[in-house]
Amino acid sequence: MPTVQVQPRPTPEERADAEVQVEVDEAIAVHVEIIEDWAAPRQNWEFIAREGHDFGRANNVEGELLLVAGEQTSSLLFRLDQLDAAEDFGEELLLRFEEKDGIAKIARMTGNGLDVELFHILTFT
Repeated sequence: MPTVQVQPRPTPEERADAEVQVEVDEAIAVHVEIIEDWAAPRQNWEFIAREGHDFGRANNVEGELLLVAGEQTSSLLFRLDQLDAAEDFGEELLLRFEEKDGIAKIARMTGNGLDVELFHILTFT
């Protein structure tokens, strides 16, 4: 089972400065890599992988995408096990959550914004 290195939760204080290794399914490891690779070269975007609240459990990783532009900050916080797909389209990152019967929740990140759709109908061509 692969592992990802994540930031610890802000508590407990005695662990606040040491990164944590969390065992994850292969799909989660791939999603983390795609998101990190998309966000890294973009000056306004940051991706933080953090240990979830249930210490010691596999797949216990939360992700936070932050867009900082001047005085405005936008963020998207989610558990990585909620994520069905992470797709890098170059200028756009698409995250798809909880897809069921062709309907999903999606978040679309671009160089200067974040869009969230809570009822997205998937179409395949």
